[in-house]
Amino acid sequence: MNEINILWVDDEIDLLKPHIMFLEDKNYRVDTCKSGADAVEEVDRKNYDIIFLDENMPGLSGLEALSEIKAKRPNLPVVMITKSEEEYIMEEAIGSKIADYLIKPVNPNQILLSLKKNLDHSRLVSEKTTSSYQQEFRKIAMDLAMVNNHEEWSDLYRKLVYWEMELENIEDVGMIEILESQKIEANRQFGKFIEKQYPGWFEDEDAPVMSHTLFKELVVPEFKDDKPILLVVIDNLRYDQWKAFESVITNYYKKQSETSYYSILPTATQYARNAIFSGLMPLEMEKLHPDLWKNDTDEGGKNMHESDFLERQIRRLGLKINWEYHKISSLRAGKHLAQNFTSQKNNDLTVVVYNFVDMLSHSKTEMEVVKELASNDKAYRSLTLSWFKNSPLLEIIQQAQRLGFKLLITTDHGTINAKNPSKVIGDRDTSLNLRYKTGKSLTYEDKEVYAVKRPAEIHLPSINMSSSFIFAKDDLFFAYPNNYNHYVSYYKNTYQHGGISLEEMIIPFVVLNPK
Repeated sequence: MNEINILWVDDEIDLLKPHIMFLEDKNYRVDTCKSGADAVEEVDRKNYDIIFLDENMPGLSGLEALSEIKAKRPNLPVVMITKSEEEYIMEEAIGSKIADYLIKPVNPNQILLSLKKNLDHSRLVSEKTTSSYQQEFRKIAMDLAMVNNHEEWSDLYRKLVYWEMELENIEDVGMIEILESQKIEANRQFGKFIEKQYPGWFEDEDAPVMSHTLFKELVVPEFKDDKPILLVVIDNLRYDQWKAFESVITNYYKKQSETSYYSILPTATQYARNAIFSGLMPLEMEKLHPDLWKNDTDEGGKNMHESDFLERQIRRLGLKINWEYHKISSLRAGKHLAQNFTSQKNNDLTVVVYNFVDMLSHSKTEMEVVKELASNDKAYRSLTLSWFKNSPLLEIIQQAQRLGFKLLITTDHGTINAKNPSKVIGDRDTSLNLRYKTGKSLTYEDKEVYAVKRPAEIHLPSINMSSSFIFAKDDLFFAYPNNYNHYVSYYKNTYQHGGISLEEMIIPFVVLNPK
C-alpha cells in the first residue's frame, strides 16, 4: 500500500495517542495538531490524503476550519468527529461535503473503517465485483448452454446487463473482455433461438408479450387503479440505457414493476412502433388499414399515423377513456409540452413518444462528434444519462408526478453496436436499413442472416410476389459490394437496429407510481 498521510486535528490530541499508535501499526502516517487554525496552515504546507477534524475546539471551530480547508482543497476527504449529536451540526457538516461523521467516543476500528470506506473504497469494490463476477461467470456459461425459452433469455440478458454495468466502473480490462465474449456468444445462441421459435409465437399461447400485444396485455390492465396514466415511449431505448437513468426517475417515482417484452421483427420504428399503437402485426395493418400503413418502398413518412392507429385500437378494445397523443421530435416541442403539461390532468391516458434516443443513434453515423462521444456501450449509456438529466422529458415526468400520474416507460426496439460487415446484393428497390433488407432477388451469406422467404409466415407484408426478408444476426451490418471499403469504414462501430440481437429485441416495460 502507498503511504497514506493523515492529519488528525483535536485540542485533546494527547488523549488519542492509542488510536494514533494503532493506525501507525497499520502503516498509516499520522500528523497531529491541536487547533483549527493550525490545521488550515498544515493543509497549505503538506498534501494529506484525509483529515480527522474535531468539531468542538477553542478558537477556530471545526466547522469554520472545515470551510477554510474545503476552500483550499475541495476534494480532500474530511471526517468530522464530535461529541455533539445536535442535528444542525450534522446538517451543516454534511452540507459542507464531509466524507464521514463520527460521534465521540470513537474506537480505533471505527477510524479504520472510515479510512477504508474513503480511501480504499474503489479498490475494495473492484476486488469484490471481480470476485463475484468470476463466480457468476460459470453460472452464466451453464445457463447459456441450457436456456430454451423466452423468459430464460430475458433473465439471462438482464443478468448480462447487470454485470456489464457493475464491471464498467472498475479497471479490470480482463473481466470486461470476458463479459464481452459472453455477450457475443449469447447473441449467437439467441439468433438461433429466434430463427427456430419466432414463427411459432403467433399461434402459441406461451408466446412472450410482443409489440402488437403490448398495449392490450401490459398497458390496459393499469387502468384499473383509476389514476391518470402517462405512457412514455422512448424510441430506440435499450434495457441498459433504461437502467442508466432509472435512479434519476426514482427521485420522483417508486417502481411498481419492471419487466421486458419482445420487439417484433424487423426491430425498426415503422414496424415495431406502429405495431404497438395499432395492436396489429404489419401484415394485418396493411390489410385492415391500407390508408394508414406504408411499406418500405412507399413515399412519405412511415410513422405519421400512430395516433390514428391508437384511436382505432382503443375503439376496438372498447375502452371508454379520455386520451391524448404527443410526438416529441425537437427540444422546442419537448419544452412546450413540459410547460403546458397541466392541460393533461383530466386525461385517463397521455401518450408521449420521445424521439431523442433514435435521433442520437442515427446522428452517430452522421456526426463525428457524437460518434466520438458514443464509441462503445458504456459511453452510449453515459450520453443517454446526460441527455435525460437535461431534457424536457424529465420536466414532463416531474410535472406528471406532481399531478399524481402513474408512469409507464417503454420503447419500441433497442439498438446494437454494429461492428462487422455482411455482404448483400439486391436490386434498386431493396430497402435501405443496415440490419434488415426486404426485396426480391436478394443474395447474402446464409449463416449470417435469418432469411424469411414467405413474409406472411411472420405476419409481414410483401412489396411484391417474390419479396423476402433477411435479418442480420450478431453484430453484423449489411454492406453492398460496390464502394465496399468506404461504406464499411463509414458505418462500422455505429448503432443500428432492425435485426436480431438481445439488445434490439428484449426491451423494458416499467410501471412506476408517484412518490
